[in-house]
Amino acid sequence: MSTATNAPETRKPVSGLREFWHYFSQNRGAVIGLVVLSIMVLIALFAPVLAPHAPELQYRDALLKPPAWQEGGSWTYVLGTDPVGRDMLSRLMYGARFSLVIGVVVVVLALVGGVTLGLVAGYFRGWVDIVIMRVMDIILAFPSLLLALVLVAVLGPGLVNAMLAIAIVLQPHFARLVRAAVMAESSRDYVTSARLAGASHLRLMLVTILPNCVAPLIVQATLSFSSAILDAAALGFLGLGAQPPTPEWGTMLATAREFILRAPWVVTFPGLAILITVLAINLIGDGLRDALDPKLKRS
Repeated sequence: MSTATNAPETRKPVSGLREFWHYFSQNRGAVIGLVVLSIMVLIALFAPVLAPHAPELQYRDALLKPPAWQEGGSWTYVLGTDPVGRDMLSRLMYGARFSLVIGVVVVVLALVGGVTLGLVAGYFRGWVDIVIMRVMDIILAFPSLLLALVLVAVLGPGLVNAMLAIAIVLQPHFARLVRAAVMAESSRDYVTSARLAGASHLRLMLVTILPNCVAPLIVQATLSFSSAILDAAALGFLGLGAQPPTPEWGTMLATAREFILRAPWVVTFPGLAILITVLAINLIGDGLRDALDPKLKRS
């Protein structure tokens, strides 16, 4: 009898995963995005093995070498070299590390801060809700990149400060989302039952209510991931993010912009890397939305 009763419980996670993949895989763009992002992650992880050259090594006899398929190019530098003779392919591979790490760190910081503020505002309401949400509204009133620029200018240029600034800019989206979900869930019968059973405020927020707000948070985190990569590249391009000779895609664009007519490949390849990565993440976000939102699930 014990085997019969336990069997359905062990199948539930598998069936739930299969259902998720069924709806996710119906979105072909999301599947393509997942494949592209997986390749980017593998390239970032194995960059020391895959990169043909060290990312900061300069070859003075190969300044602005064109890609291998162009006249004057060499297969030693497949995608050519930059103005100081560094291999573009190697720097792009290592740049994937920086961009993906930036996206992950920023999303984690924004997620933790936004979820905390949203939980407190939606659960306690009253003046606490008013104060928190008015601060979030003030942050949202500014263009995200402009506010990030101001924060980095105050904190000082650098990759760490850029990530902190972008996280602060993105956290209101999580706070508003969690607040709305908490206010909707707080009136449910299961929350009332837990409250009558003597559950503490902390347990009600973290154990009872928060798990039911996870689905929209996953979608928002995915979209914020792409926004973080874009904003970090923009700050790097403006000289306020990662500093040379760091092989970050935005910084690579900044150091090569004066050679855009003479050697267009030095800006084309970093730009394509940003475009492809952000597009792949956005496509995954669309697929996650279709798979996690019951209203959008297709039969």
